[in-house]
Order: sequence, then structure tokens, then C-alpha cells
Amino acid sequence: MSRTVLGLDTSNYRTSVAVVSEEGRVLMNYRELLPVPAGERGLRQSEAVFAHIRQLSAAEEALRQITEGTVAAVAASTSPRDGADSYMPVFMAGASFGRLTAAALGVPFIGTTHQRGHLAAAAAGTDLEKAGEYLALHLSGGTTDLLEVREESVTQIGGSLDLHAGQLVDRAGVAMGLAFPAGPELEKMAESGTSSGLLGCSMSKGDLFCHFSGAESQVQRWIADRSIPPENIAKEIYDLLARTVSRMICAGAEKSGFRQALVTGGVASSPLFRQMLVRRIRTRHQAPHIVFGQPELSGDNAVGVALIGLRKVIKG
Repeated sequence: MSRTVLGLDTSNYRTSVAVVSEEGRVLMNYRELLPVPAGERGLRQSEAVFAHIRQLSAAEEALRQITEGTVAAVAASTSPRDGADSYMPVFMAGASFGRLTAAALGVPFIGTTHQRGHLAAAAAGTDLEKAGEYLALHLSGGTTDLLEVREESVTQIGGSLDLHAGQLVDRAGVAMGLAFPAGPELEKMAESGTSSGLLGCSMSKGDLFCHFSGAESQVQRWIADRSIPPENIAKEIYDLLARTVSRMICAGAEKSGFRQALVTGGVASSPLFRQMLVRRIRTRHQAPHIVFGQPELSGDNAVGVALIGLRKVIKG
């Protein structure tokens, strides 16, 4: 009977539970958004922890359906990213559940980070998974991180100096009456809009870093005075993200020497953003090759966490 690894991720957005086989097959990928009241831009950490506890209980039924193989280890994200100062209470929900489950089963518990889970899930099935070293851009509500990924280290070399890409999307969407997280609805709105590059890129330190707060202020003014149709505002946002990200990726490639860049995170799961980014980066001189993960594995999920656990098990 084959071995399996159980993975857990409890982010600010979603409760995720996954099971992968020792062959790397995804046997389960349970994901449930945290319940956010209409008009709100997220939950307080205490509210999110409670929501995760409830939703992890709901995942029990899904776990009972996994009868294939025996659990060899339990893995969970214990912090947002690498670094001793990286901490967020929401991850304690999944980590505690994972440690208890591992102890009950008598198997190892493997801790990792939310960001490493994103990278592992997006790289799965691509050439980057075997290469082990590449440039990456993690775009979500809590990160806009430009990263050098190597076998044993993930080093940030750029990113946002204020708002993150996902925060810009969510704040604009909620202000327009969309549900949180606003990405999917804002994308649908943008598909029928037009853009003219009205939001200027705000870059610094050789295009490795960016700012989104000025763009968010302008967007809020447009929403308040209704001077621009909502669908055009949405398209301007995606246009800004594509232009900004293309510049960061090219700057990162020049600094790191990597010629391939993995783009992942909730924002990167958007087909519209992917199309606009590829179109934009093709116009840039000596741009690196862009690699996207599967859309369902680009947003928050526990598959990457489980795959990290699987690698540890295989290595003994």
C-alpha cells in the first residue's frame, strides 16, 4: 500500500487540506474561503482562527473519503514566510491540528511556510520543480515578494513597499460593492472594460520594488466621483499590475541571473492577469521566460505544503 502525506494551510483567506500520494498524485484538495461579512475587507486574526477551527472540522468528512494508502507524515504551514520574525496567528490553527494529528497517528510532523507552499504547488509539474533554482514573484493579499529561490533558501530581493497587489484588488473591489476576496468578480468586470494606462507605475531601487498606495488612492477617487465606469477602473487595475510586475521580473532576472520566473499567488491565478502580463513582458528586451502554475494551485492551497512534506519523507 502506498504512503500519503497530509498537508494543511490556514491562511488569511482560506482553509486548505490536501493529501498527496508518494507518486505525487493529488488525492484531495479541499479549500474553503473564510466567511467575510459583506462590505468587510477581511477578518481579524482572532475571528479567522475561530473560522479555521470550524472549517477544519468540516474537512473531516473529506478526509474520511481518502482510503488509499497510509499516512506517512503530516505537514502544515506554521508561518507566512521564512524568517524568525515571520508570524501570524492564523497559521497556528493548521499547525496545531497537524501536530495533534501526527501525534495521534504516530508519524512525523513537518513544518514549512505558507510562501514555500505556494512555490511548491505552482512549480509542481513544471521544469522548475526539477531545477530547484529560479526567480519567483508571489502575488497575493499579503505578499508582493520578488524572490530568489534556491535548493535550501528563499531570499526576497524586491517587492512592494506599501500595499500588496491583492490588497489593491480587494480594496477597490469592496469599494465597488464586490464580495471579499474581490479578485474573481473584479476580473469579470475588467473583461468588458478598457484601459489607457491611467495609473502610473511607481517603482524604486532599479525596478525591484514598487508602490501601490498612490494607485489605490486614485482608484478610490474614481469610485467616489464616478468619473470612470467601474469596468474601466477594473481594467486599469489589471493593466497597472501587468506593467508593474513585468518591470519587477525583468529587474529581478538581471539581478539574479535566472532566465525563468515563476509567478504564483492568488492574483496570479487570474487568466486575465496572466494574458496581460505575458503580452506586456514580450515587449521587454531580454525578458525571462514566465512560468505559471495550474490556476487552482496558484491561489491559497495545501497541496504545496503536502508536496514539501512528501519530499522530506522521501529523503528520510
